[in-house]
Amino acid sequence: MNYFNEKDGKLYWSREGEQLEISAAGTNSLRIRGTVNRSFAEDIVGAIQPDIRGNCRIDIGENSAVICNGFIMAQVSQFGRIIFNDVITGKTILEEVDWLPYNKTIFPKSRQYAAVGGELYKVALRFIPGKNEHFYGLGQHRHGLLDQRGTVIDLIQGNGEVTIPFYVSSKRYGFIWNSPSLGRVELGISQIRWIANASRQIDYIVIGGGDYRLVMETYADITGHTPILPYWASGFWQSKLRYKTQEEVLTVAREYKRRNLPLSAIVIDYLHWQRMGEWNWDHDCWPDPVKMVAELNEMGVKTVVSVWPTVNPKASGFEEMKDRNLLIRTKRGLNLLFPFADTFDPPTVFMHYYDATNPEARKYLCDRLRENYSSVGIHNFWLDACEPEIDPADPDNLLFHLGDGIEVANAYPYLHQKGLNDFLGGGDPDGTVFLTRSAWLGSQKYGVALWSGDIESKWTTLKAQIGAGLNAMMSGILWWGSDVGGFFNGNIENPDFRELIVRWFQFGLFCPIFRIHGNREPRESDIRASGRDNEVWSFGEENYVIIREILLLRERLRPYIMEQMIAAANSGIPPMRPLFFDYPDDEECYQVDDEFLLGPDIIVAPIYRPGERNREVYLPSEYKWRDAWNGKPMITGSYFTADAPLAKIPAYIREGSAVTFMS
Repeated sequence: MNYFNEKDGKLYWSREGEQLEISAAGTNSLRIRGTVNRSFAEDIVGAIQPDIRGNCRIDIGENSAVICNGFIMAQVSQFGRIIFNDVITGKTILEEVDWLPYNKTIFPKSRQYAAVGGELYKVALRFIPGKNEHFYGLGQHRHGLLDQRGTVIDLIQGNGEVTIPFYVSSKRYGFIWNSPSLGRVELGISQIRWIANASRQIDYIVIGGGDYRLVMETYADITGHTPILPYWASGFWQSKLRYKTQEEVLTVAREYKRRNLPLSAIVIDYLHWQRMGEWNWDHDCWPDPVKMVAELNEMGVKTVVSVWPTVNPKASGFEEMKDRNLLIRTKRGLNLLFPFADTFDPPTVFMHYYDATNPEARKYLCDRLRENYSSVGIHNFWLDACEPEIDPADPDNLLFHLGDGIEVANAYPYLHQKGLNDFLGGGDPDGTVFLTRSAWLGSQKYGVALWSGDIESKWTTLKAQIGAGLNAMMSGILWWGSDVGGFFNGNIENPDFRELIVRWFQFGLFCPIFRIHGNREPRESDIRASGRDNEVWSFGEENYVIIREILLLRERLRPYIMEQMIAAANSGIPPMRPLFFDYPDDEECYQVDDEFLLGPDIIVAPIYRPGERNREVYLPSEYKWRDAWNGKPMITGSYFTADAPLAKIPAYIREGSAVTFMS
């Protein structure tokens, strides 16, 4: 019996009620879809660009079939087991678990489908990991790990937990789990297992090529390339819990200019509105936004405003949104999704959310933003709480325009970002940025700058940002940063926090997005009050001198940073990346999880412990490196102890580079 056939350049396999489709997904990639339904679903939100092409070679034998696309080949047995090989070396890069068809109770199939209801199934997919295989990417997580071998990652969006189901393996292939379903991935010692809790099919892509750069380039081709970071966005951003009034914002910006400090953007955070879901100003506090924006523009400062997807049931447009089915609904109980305070309703209000999966809802939101913000000259937005953040965190209870929350919830931030990009992108002639707390496969193509969420002002959190940022980069999100100083519990009078924020500034200096933020202590009891001071002169005169030099150094490095951002837009290669990315044959680079490259010419070794004035550093031996601060030649290929006085972060420049830290 022949289980295979070929049609339109695709390989098909069918047996015992399951069918597979294997096709090209751009160069050096193969897309695999599996289902036990009658046909494949074509209306599921996915990551793949519509114009992706490939050129497969297919060979069907008596008991197996082979399909090749560029540097990757898949062998499919008569039982449907798939093994992926590198065409050049012939080595196996990924293989489904083996199973014996006559003993299924002991050896479960590599692909399993458990009925949920209708055409939805809980699906599982299993692979055999390499003995010393490492995994990078998978979005952004709070665990602080760079190598995620041995972890279990829940596929669910959260504050600081960003689900982007794509990893890069140390075996130099990439893997995309092309499903917005809730679920998890287990990167175990004996097994890799992907689970979607409710899906109509299995859908994944394997990217070959045997080279990290080629993998990231192909991922960008498949899911969409990042735009070039606007020049203004490569500078320093000022933010704090909230500026209550228009005059506060202008006073801060004027003080930056009086001190001759560089400032590219200032952020107007939440509760500048009357009620959530009106997407408009509280004009008692913001009497003339046109005048405010004009003055900031004159100073060369962009205005970024926070817009939430939440809707207060007392908001003026709530009934219309409800009647037009523009809100997320629930399967159980009332739509009381998020308890929070509002400007005119300081006690707890149970907020609703607009439904970003509904094109009409996306247009409705953007019409309000255009009417009330773009009209006064604001084109750059902070997309907060866009997971969406709900309490309790059970998105399986949600009903979206696109379907059941358990099937589609992870795509919410992606579609939210798509809406703003489609309707408002390009409004700023200097380039548009959407600062966001969540993302999904392909978010990068919508001008998304991800930050690491509401994190604590702790030394261990600073250390975790290194892994978080590098894995976000390895997930295709090339505009990234953290709240410099952390968000929660930083007291500006506390000596430990003052030291921490200096070290965090030194880390942020080398991130694509360089922005201070925080809810500083002691906090105001009234959520509507202006936040505590959080400007660069707020942490003591001694620290101010250091921070000022960091800001000036960022200005000097901006041409180099922009070179990396342009290269990243064209290629998909992360500007901020682990050492092994550029030095894949240096085994020690895989052990280094607390240093990183910024482009090819700068290596950074952050300080993330209190009182630390030196640390161990490793520099790859392929090139010679010099101390960035004094030009001294450094030891390469082995560890050495680097001095790290409070005013300096260990940083190194590749010999021959034109980059300099000197003024």
